[in-house]
Amino acid sequence: MTPGVRREKLRANLWLLPALLVLAAALLFGVTYALDRLAHHGDLSLPGWIDTGDAGSARTILTAIAAAVITVAGVVFSVTIVAFTLASTQFGPRILRNFLRDRGTQATLGTFVATFVYSVLALGSVSSRGSHPFVPHLSTAVALLLMLIDVVVLIYFIHHVTTSIQLNEVVFSIAQDLGRAVDALEVDAPSPDTGPSPNLDELRQGLQRDGVEVPATTSGYLQAIGHRRLVEIARDNNAVIELTFRPGHFVTIGRPLAKVWPATAEPAVARLLERNHVTGPHRTLHQDLQFAIDQLVEIAIRALSPAVNDTFTALSCIDWLGDGLTRLSGRPLPSGVIRDADGAVRLLVPPLDYERLVNRAFDQIRQAGRGLPAVGIRQLDTLSKIAEQTRSDAQRRVIARQAAMLLREGTDPDAVPEALDRDDLRRRYDWVEQALTRTGRSSAGQATTPAQLPS
Repeated sequence: MTPGVRREKLRANLWLLPALLVLAAALLFGVTYALDRLAHHGDLSLPGWIDTGDAGSARTILTAIAAAVITVAGVVFSVTIVAFTLASTQFGPRILRNFLRDRGTQATLGTFVATFVYSVLALGSVSSRGSHPFVPHLSTAVALLLMLIDVVVLIYFIHHVTTSIQLNEVVFSIAQDLGRAVDALEVDAPSPDTGPSPNLDELRQGLQRDGVEVPATTSGYLQAIGHRRLVEIARDNNAVIELTFRPGHFVTIGRPLAKVWPATAEPAVARLLERNHVTGPHRTLHQDLQFAIDQLVEIAIRALSPAVNDTFTALSCIDWLGDGLTRLSGRPLPSGVIRDADGAVRLLVPPLDYERLVNRAFDQIRQAGRGLPAVGIRQLDTLSKIAEQTRSDAQRRVIARQAAMLLREGTDPDAVPEALDRDDLRRRYDWVEQALTRTGRSSAGQATTPAQLPS
């Protein structure tokens, strides 16, 4: 399992942070209990204001704290489940994982459970046997302090939950994930002189002609690939590995997972290949840029459904999709060719497909928003912004194709009966054309009009 996937699995749960806080509470009790013992034997003097009465009073205080805190913890957990249920209904079940990753909810649950554990441990240390009963004054005072902290945390949690389930906050959170995924894309390193080593075309021909397929041994969504480790494996065996899937694809058991060339390296590579492919029952944001796009698209098409009919939410999703694609268009994309330290090609990965990403971001929303001029206008506005950052004619052809489809649907009188709305759509389409023309001139040094870009 790659470090990134391990971090994702540890973050997307409700037990790790609470467990760490419980452990911290147990360690804190160990410290305060030791100090209370020193004070009991006269080896340490506590401040005069740390006095919680006799053993009966300490038991009463600690019992009240433990009972109150565990009750509130139950309420907090119930509210969390209700929030998850509402989110699943409104935003889609795939959004639930984003709420599980929320540190505020995890910290709140952990704080209350840790206080409960601390109070129970302190309660168990109270002893009224003999002529000198043991009363943990410092531990009881710390329990009271933790209870006051819990009150502050409870107020924070109420605010946090009511804020986090607001749709704009959910959309913004996913958009941040999309931006981080774009920023995390690895740029191809410059390839040094490889001397007599085969070029890329020769390697692809060798893989096609003599490559040996390695079948998948498990089914599920590909969550991560250990690229660096695979490069080391290929280098150690003087081989080239061509992967069949990218993270986010569904892998079926028995289907080809990769090709290895030459064939003599296949037995050694196959044993290690599966360990560096992490599959699971669901997709994750780790190495899967398209997953964040799909989440925003899902919220948008749910908002455009007749049952919800929330156009403004769809417009917000279009804005943030445009932000992510604008950042993506303005940077070089990984080629899918990964070399070792000597510059030799060792790993071939399906390249990130710009056209596929743009189509996933626009097609379903365009189809769901048919007959809604506001949706088409906002998508054309977004395309004009993306067009300003395009780097190649191939990217501009993708943008021109999407704009042409929006124009055809938006100027259909059956779909948009109002003539002025159709005029607005034509005007926005003209803006896209102008943006494509400007970027074509700046990148090629000559006029490149959208008419020259095949639809």
